[in-house]
Amino acid sequence: QVQLVESGGGLVQAGGSLRLSCAASGRTFNTYAMGWFRQAPGKEREFVAAVNWSGGMTYYADSVKGRFTISRDNAKNTVDLQMNRLKPEDTAVYYCAADSRGTGGVRVYSYGSYDYWGQGTQVTVSS
Repeated sequence: QVQLVESGGGLVQAGGSLRLSCAASGRTFNTYAMGWFRQAPGKEREFVAAVNWSGGMTYYADSVKGRFTISRDNAKNTVDLQMNRLKPEDTAVYYCAADSRGTGGVRVYSYGSYDYWGQGTQVTVSS
């Protein structure tokens, strides 16, 4: 069983930056694709970014492309999301997720592809 714990959320002004981190338990972290999703009040959970098992392939939602960067460190069992030039529309609870398939590709965009989820961390961007 994989456990995921997000950290790094908080309150930031528009235009500012935050770095989210997801720490994973287990010895098979380096076989999983990892994703970030977010959910705002009254909205459905939406895809933000993902990275395949090796870190060689990354995927981004159009709304964050050019502002957010996903990365992973398999030696430390962590995946990070660097968020720059934040907008009020980025306000949401951000969730880390793991996909045991690990391959990336089109499946990373669907939350049903992921086997494990973290508890979420709140990001609030003020105008």
